[in-house]
Amino acid sequence: MKKKDLERFSVRLMEEKAKLLNHSNQNKTEDLTLSTDDLADEVDLASSELNQTVALRLRDRERLLLQKIEEALAKIADGSFGTCELCEDPIEVKRLEARPVANLCIRCKEAQEKAEKVFA
Repeated sequence: MKKKDLERFSVRLMEEKAKLLNHSNQNKTEDLTLSTDDLADEVDLASSELNQTVALRLRDRERLLLQKIEEALAKIADGSFGTCELCEDPIEVKRLEARPVANLCIRCKEAQEKAEKVFA
């Protein structure tokens, strides 16, 4: 992969990381607290608990994405970015533009998803 492309992906990944961290810091405890007003009615309590569950799921997804961003940045640093982890073929730039944290080429990702469908 060209040095210019690596720099572009590095900048994009760093921006995405900063955005996620900023969003996480802004909403640190906001979505996780239950209001005492919500405890009076069972329906309101259930709604608050559902909102809390959704907020926790979103945070977990953000945490996983941050891990993938860190892995991608490490791969850029060690020169293995853009290489499929299974077949070791280059991952197309178009795929990386769509999903910069991709670690599998299209062919291997499709095979993985088919296998997951079979066992799910």
